[in-house]
This record gives sequence, structure tokens and C-alpha cells, in this order.
Amino acid sequence: MVRKPVVSTISNGGYLQGNVNGRPPSLGSKEPPRQEKVVLKKKITLLRGISIIIGTIIGAGIFISPKGVLQNTGSVGMSLIIWTVCGVLSLFGALSYAELGTSIKKSGGHYTYILEVFGPLPAFVRVWVELLIIRPAATAVISLAFGRYILEPFFIQCEIPEFAIKLITAVGITVVMVLNSMSVSWSARIQIFLTFCKLTAILIIIVPGVMQLIKGQTQHFKDAFSGRDASIMGLPLAFYYGMYAYAGWFYLNFVTEEVENPEKTIPLAICISMAIVTIGYVLTNVAYFTTISGEELLLSDAVAVTFSERLLGNFSLAVPIFVALSCFGSMNGGVFAVSRLFYVASREGHLPEILSMIHVRKHTPLPAVIVLHPLTMIMLFSGDLYSLLNFLSFARWLFIGLAVAGLIYLRYKRPDMHRPFKVPLFIPALFSFTCLFMVALSLYSDPFSTGIGFVITLTGVPAYYLFIIWDEKPKWFRRMSGRITRTLQIILEVVPEEDYHKL
Repeated sequence: MVRKPVVSTISNGGYLQGNVNGRPPSLGSKEPPRQEKVVLKKKITLLRGISIIIGTIIGAGIFISPKGVLQNTGSVGMSLIIWTVCGVLSLFGALSYAELGTSIKKSGGHYTYILEVFGPLPAFVRVWVELLIIRPAATAVISLAFGRYILEPFFIQCEIPEFAIKLITAVGITVVMVLNSMSVSWSARIQIFLTFCKLTAILIIIVPGVMQLIKGQTQHFKDAFSGRDASIMGLPLAFYYGMYAYAGWFYLNFVTEEVENPEKTIPLAICISMAIVTIGYVLTNVAYFTTISGEELLLSDAVAVTFSERLLGNFSLAVPIFVALSCFGSMNGGVFAVSRLFYVASREGHLPEILSMIHVRKHTPLPAVIVLHPLTMIMLFSGDLYSLLNFLSFARWLFIGLAVAGLIYLRYKRPDMHRPFKVPLFIPALFSFTCLFMVALSLYSDPFSTGIGFVITLTGVPAYYLFIIWDEKPKWFRRMSGRITRTLQIILEVVPEEDYHKL
């Protein structure tokens, strides 16, 4: 199923030793191979980097999750503080990842940094959970939001049929997968356009909200901290909701090897993006409360739609469209980035070899993209996806906290390591402590959900020893794996990346 790191060719039969005439050779071909370098191209500029970060962060979260933050904080004032704190924490995490990304110039994000610092077992568990649960479930959830909002203008007077939502959602997921399989450039260009759509959606809410403040509509901010006191049980869940809305700042690190001049581009893109998003999110929440009371917000399933219906009149129909485009951008950015994580994990021998191969003409990691499609479809048509995300929220922040803690470890273990960008130590220390503390606290505040997530994560340990460590696999299993890999190579027209060197 998987191989030892790192091999550049298939072990049985020697098929597809690179690119032959710009295509993989047919079986039995006697034509001598003419080698051409098949690698992922550096096509991520500063603007595209900013669009990947902003385009992935701003999805459905800011339009629907204020309810979760308010519900678990108990007051308008405390909810605004949580949104601000989550933004600052996300900036700290992003700056820490900027140092990691410019020091360890390999794609893969969390996985790569955990592998470098803590070794293969924790790294495998991280990618195992990401592949099986986190990414398919996250893609399915954001895609369902896309399907619901895109149909909203057509079902104004009645409830949208669930089957119609899932059908449109399935189409949207397929379009995103095809787009990322066909071209890195087109995927990045569309992401830039969708990023502007997201910012437009935010401005449609912020501008009327500011006008409301100018008119003196501040009644919902009076006694902003009155109400139910924030409890130690609710704060970790409020933290999860807030950080979920900000999640995405780490995705540029998944594609480090495709970034032009990463030593300058990554830190600059991260700082610009996080400043824009944090200011936008806080102002959006302020805008909500100029028109909607805390009690009304808790009764709304989609606060952006409630706000627009209350304030924008006929123009409110534009809001669901922009929210749908926002969700589509998050789908596109997430698939683009996470496919590179699977690509790198495969290259290291932690996932099947086929996932580290590149299309001979399009130079995209085609298998690493399309592997998400069936898994996401399974998630789409099964169970309560939101609960599934809650189960795994603790795993996401646990491993991100560990990756940032690894930065501190590297400072002392490898002091002479080249670091073009360096952050003060208090930044990664505060971020990793907060993540790990909230993860531990969530075991107390929500033991059922986090317990299930913990158990699912632990299944990665026996999987590691079964698929990676165990060398005495039956011959029939190895032969079958080799045949399946060669067949998929020919069908998909993909080859192993050549001239790969560990950085």
C-alpha cells in the first residue's frame, strides 16, 4: 500500500522512469527514454499567495459561526473580544509558520514540520487523520454551505430540498477537483477572483454597519458584557468556533515549493492577509450587532442573510450569491493546498506512491487531488458533518500547536539553521501554549466529542506499524500493489517527480 521513503521509481518492473516524449510510456515500449524534468512549477506570486490565504480563510465561517461564539461566551462584548483574540492568535500562529516555511523550504505544512522535529510516527498520524476525516469532512461542510447559499435565491418562499442541496454540492466539489487537476495557474487565477468576491461580501455587511453606527444605532452595545458569564466550559468551544473561522492561514505553507521567492513572499503574504482578515472579521461582527440583538443572532442559522434581509431590502438577494462564491473559494483553496500535503506525505513514503506523482503535461499532482473526491462524497452523504468536525477540531489544533512548539525546539537544537525570517520566541510560545491548553480544556468541557476524536486519531498508530514499519508483507500483496500503481500511472498519465533532493 505504501513504500519506504524516498523512492523515485516503481520497484517492480521499472515502468515510468521519468517522462518519455512528454508522456508515460506504453507497456512494452522499446523507445529509449528521453529525460525531461517533471516537477511542480513555481507559480505562486505574492498576489496569488495572499489570495490563497484570504480565499481559504474567508468561507462560510464568518457568515454563520458568530452564533457559536456568542452562544459560548454569553455576551456581545465577550464575543467581540474572542473574535479579536482569535485573530491575534492566528496572526501569531501564521508568523510562526512564516519562520518554519522559510527555514524548511518543503511543502506539506504541519506534516512536514512535525516530521522534521518529532519524527515519522506523529507526522504519519497527522496526515492519516487529515486524509481520512478532517479534509473530506471540512470540504463537505463548506461545500454544503455553498450548495445551500447558491440555491437560496431560487427558494425564497419555501424550504430548499436537501437532495437539491447535496446534488449541487456534489457538482461544486467535482468542479473544484477538476479545476485543481487541470492547471495550477487557472486555479490560482480563479482564487484571486474569488478572493475579491469574498472581500466584496464582507464589505456589503461592513459598510451598512458603519452607516448604522454613524446614525447612532448602538443600542445593542449598551451593557455589552451583561448576560450570562463566560464559563470555563464554554471558552474552549468559543475558541474552536473563532479559530475555525480563521482557519486557513497555514495553507500557503502547504505549497512552499511552488512559491516564488518564498523567503520574502511567505512572510509578506501572511502579514498582509491576516491584517485584512482580522480587521474585516471584527468589523463584520460589529456590523451584525448594529442591526441584530444578541438574542436574535442566536435564533438565526445564517446571520449574514438575516442581517441583509433586515437592512438591504431587495439587494439582500446578492448576499447569498457572494457567500456561495466565498464558500467556493474556500473549497478551491483548501483542495489546492491539502493535495500538496498528501503529495509530500507520499513522497516521504507515508502514503501510497501514486499520490506523489505529477501529470506529465499539466505539472499538477493529479492523484493527490482526485483522492479527495470519493472520500468527500462519502462524507457528504453520511451523518452529521458538523459533529464530525467537532470530533476532529481538537486534533487539528493539537498538531498545529505541536508544530509551532517544534519551532522553539529547533531554535535550541539547531541554532545555526538558516532563518531568513525570525519571530520573537514569545510569539510561538504563547500560541502553542494556548492551543495545547484549549485542547486539554476541551477534554473537560466536551469529553464525548473530543474523546471520539482522540480515539480516531489513535488509530493512526497501529496503521503506521501495519503499513509503514511492517516489512514482511505477503508477496501477493506487493505484486498487486505494484500492478495497481503501474495501471493508475498509465491511465492518469503521471510519473514520479525527478531530481528530488531533501532540503
